Amino acid sequence: MDWAERYRPEHLADILGNNAAVKQISDWARNWTPSSRPLLITGKPGIGKTSAALALARDMDWEVLELNASDARTKSVIERVAGNSAATTSLFGASRKLIIIDEADNLEGNADRGGARAIADILKEARQPIILIANDAYGVSDSIRKLCDAVPFRSITSSTMEKRMREICTMEKISCGTDALSAISESASGDMRSAVNMLFGASTGKTAITAEDVNTSQKDERASIFDLVAGVYAGAPDAKLQKLSRECEEKPDTVMQWVEESASTVADANRRTRAYAALSRADIYLGRTMVRQYYTLWRYATAMTTSGVAKEFDGAGFRPRIMPPSRWRRMGTAKKQKTVRRTLAAKLGEGYSIPDAQIQRVYLDLLSRFAAASPLEFCERHDLDDDQLTILLHDKTEATAVFKEAQKLAKEREMKMKKISAAKRAAARKEEEEREAELEKFRAENPPVQQVVAEVVAESVVEEKKKAPSQATLDFF
Repeated sequence: MDWAERYRPEHLADILGNNAAVKQISDWARNWTPSSRPLLITGKPGIGKTSAALALARDMDWEVLELNASDARTKSVIERVAGNSAATTSLFGASRKLIIIDEADNLEGNADRGGARAIADILKEARQPIILIANDAYGVSDSIRKLCDAVPFRSITSSTMEKRMREICTMEKISCGTDALSAISESASGDMRSAVNMLFGASTGKTAITAEDVNTSQKDERASIFDLVAGVYAGAPDAKLQKLSRECEEKPDTVMQWVEESASTVADANRRTRAYAALSRADIYLGRTMVRQYYTLWRYATAMTTSGVAKEFDGAGFRPRIMPPSRWRRMGTAKKQKTVRRTLAAKLGEGYSIPDAQIQRVYLDLLSRFAAASPLEFCERHDLDDDQLTILLHDKTEATAVFKEAQKLAKEREMKMKKISAAKRAAARKEEEEREAELEKFRAENPPVQQVVAEVVAESVVEEKKKAPSQATLDFF
């Protein structure tokens, strides 16, 4: 067994760092009720997210059902596996069943088609605790993220990793120098799993480890887009930028959009102009790549995007705020608006028996006036959410207020119906108990005929037995 698995934390108290996140998870579990929101644990790989979820189940004596990216995660599979588990109790006597959905930010492609929607539906109806785990919080579908409480995990500090590795070396009876531990922790960059794997690899066949024995290439080196963009605006050398470009998994067109977004924050107009000129040249190479399908030109686009922009900031000390491209947000907003309009038309079309297309093309303005005249009644009648109501009222604030009021009234009606149902059940139980009591009383006062006959026969037998000896005596004489 490799050391990463052998020394996996068994209890929440064993999780390294992230004390605030661990406390949040522990409090959530101790106070969990069917109305509690699921947790979404996020953070880079190897920092204890999955270990924390498994340790929590062990501490709480909960059964575990884990669904990860290696499983088929289509809508039907998720509903069959996780859906049934989220609504039923444990088969093994555990008090609860913890559903762990790992790599929730990778629900994409044909293999996971419909999976995000299925998980969102399960989160709304679950009667068991659920924890979702993701490397990138923004890679998780909005429909899922808004239903969860976020639990961010941070990278583990070098000192904490070195302390843990020293403990492992002691348990394995291996001598390890401080310089070797420092080299491993520096290469691991906060990834405890990689650090333990590197320690395991360096210690194979040895009783002592030095810095020369450490093979830091064991870590799967990857640079994030944040590392690359930060290097560009720090004016990093060409060799370092080329290395970061190779390690970054993003395509050149995506890298260019990230660099372009940060270029807009440059205060120096001359530097900003020259940076845009380099990006413009990179865009030409990208266009030629797509037209000619000659992907060798990608290297020129990458060079202009990174080194071409970086030379304008060499020694400038500029540290931009690195943000995802704003066009992505605009495209996401436009897509969401299109979806909201389509679902709104479907609801109104069903309510008025009018085709959806005609609702959008002809009747939407008229229905907006109906909604403005009586927004609360209109919202309740057609079961609209705040986004759909915003399209009709053209006022986000008013739509949100109306939607909250509608939710409040719906909840009050639901509570009222529950109270009425409970009162009816109580009355029915009381009536049943009264009928049972009257029946018992009647049975006590009016025993069955067979019982009376049996009692009479029993009495006659007793009388005969009393007379039997005297009769025998007379017969004898």
